[in-house]
Amino acid sequence: MEHRCENCIIRQFNSLRALNKDELKKVSDSKISKIIKKGDALFTEGQKLDGVFCVRNGVSKLSKLSSNGKEQIVKLTNRGEIMGQRSVIAEDFTNLSATAISDMEVCFIPKETISNILNTNPNFSLEVLRHLAHDLKEADDVIVNMSQKTVKQRLAEAFIYLKNNYGEDANGFLSLTLSRDDYANIVGAATESLIRMISEFKKKGLIKTDGKKIGIVQECTLQELADGF
Repeated sequence: MEHRCENCIIRQFNSLRALNKDELKKVSDSKISKIIKKGDALFTEGQKLDGVFCVRNGVSKLSKLSSNGKEQIVKLTNRGEIMGQRSVIAEDFTNLSATAISDMEVCFIPKETISNILNTNPNFSLEVLRHLAHDLKEADDVIVNMSQKTVKQRLAEAFIYLKNNYGEDANGFLSLTLSRDDYANIVGAATESLIRMISEFKKKGLIKTDGKKIGIVQECTLQELADGF
């Protein structure tokens, strides 16, 4: 089923909320709805994008490869986010890769449509600037975290972030299930070290596990660890 932008509540979470009816119709007429399967890439680092992606459902990881080939996950995208704005507006190559970590439903909006509206709607331009500024702030926070917090602090913080943003299932496990490699790439650790840390957290009763699934048992203690107490 084709979703019309005019009827979509997702746009309230991003810069598209600044569009008028005619502009929304233009976006709707030009966009392409896509299903992205878990593990598939939306775009890769160094690619030239000819449009942006609006996330209707699902989660993706934004990551960067270091010179030694190690992946660093910079951010997890949520429902309603628009990906690729910086690259499209700056007419630059992407500096990150986006990969689905669950099945996703996205809308691809061509660059020409976005550029035309940017040139005619100052409110939309301002909204885009606000979102880009927010992304910059998040990037600054990641840099500070990586330089000032220990790996254990970052892991505790990651568990709490996943609970707060994606929730838990009926059995008290985090709804978003990540691989051990993904956790390692979020906190900046080797996978072997990450696995040992998860075992240590489990022995201390901070978390519980079931296969790949992880559940928070002692949230207050985990928060104190994340805060450095």
